[in-house]
Amino acid sequence: MKNWKRVLVLLPAIMMICTVSVFAAPPKTWVVGFSQIGSESEWRTADTISVQNAFNEDLTFNLIYSDAQQKQENQIKALRSFIARKVNCIVFTALVETGYGPVLQEAKKAGIPVIMIDRDVQEADRSLRLTIMGSDFIKEGEKAGTWLADYLKKQGLDDGKKSINIVELQGTTGSAPAIDRKTGFANIMKQHANWQLTRSQTGNFTTSEGKAVMEAFLKADSTIQVLYAHNDGMALGAIQAIKEAGLKPGKDIIVIGVDGVKGAFEAIVAGEQNVTIECSPLLGPQAVQAVTDLRAGKKLPARIWTIEGIFDATNAAAALPSRQY
Repeated sequence: MKNWKRVLVLLPAIMMICTVSVFAAPPKTWVVGFSQIGSESEWRTADTISVQNAFNEDLTFNLIYSDAQQKQENQIKALRSFIARKVNCIVFTALVETGYGPVLQEAKKAGIPVIMIDRDVQEADRSLRLTIMGSDFIKEGEKAGTWLADYLKKQGLDDGKKSINIVELQGTTGSAPAIDRKTGFANIMKQHANWQLTRSQTGNFTTSEGKAVMEAFLKADSTIQVLYAHNDGMALGAIQAIKEAGLKPGKDIIVIGVDGVKGAFEAIVAGEQNVTIECSPLLGPQAVQAVTDLRAGKKLPARIWTIEGIFDATNAAAALPSRQY
């Protein structure tokens, strides 16, 4: 009888210990392969650091990082390495949209989910990846065009008849942001018959190439009124070229960039860039949350959007001190 009393006394404590152990059990550690395209800009570097920090801060993840150095063959090799190592999940940014079908098929066959960050693959291959997180590049192009229309109107520079001569610095040929930012801006151009795109060439999202291409534009054309650059890095390079040509960027030529890097904010405050359309690179926390939900058996949405703004002379100075990239 005494033994039974002891059991009854100890039973609540035993149950409490078991309950605590169940709830305290840590989640299964996952190995995540992260393939980045390179470090062609401040934006890309900030994106890489954000993803690395977010995963490394969570001890339930083991992140394997690979830098493709702007070469698709390096990236595909890295993805195959992840598959061979049987990682639990692959996170990657596509250098260009095409060419990933076979390796994505291999990942699917191996049962490894793929999450895209920032840049997507071509539509035909999207059924092979689970989701994509990042920005709406078409909307970014439309924001740039809409801002320009409003600015020209406020400055009394567009009467709807006189030509507005625009040049464009495109991103890496075949990449999702280059394709979509061009499309979005073109959507707004269609609403303005007097807007003329006189020159358009890739600057590969780099400051040095943006400067070189803008130098060529300026030598060939003295009537440029607007520069639309697919990222701030190229816009900043173009600003150097404009100044070296004896012109005032932001005044003689309206300068539009995309991304929202700190250098662009500084140029806006200095009056040398007119606007930047934000495209946040700080996707690490979202990536960790998505993989955490996936590990827990939750269904991920087909698209995970980031919230972004537009910064020009009206608000850039106030926002500059808080920029993280």
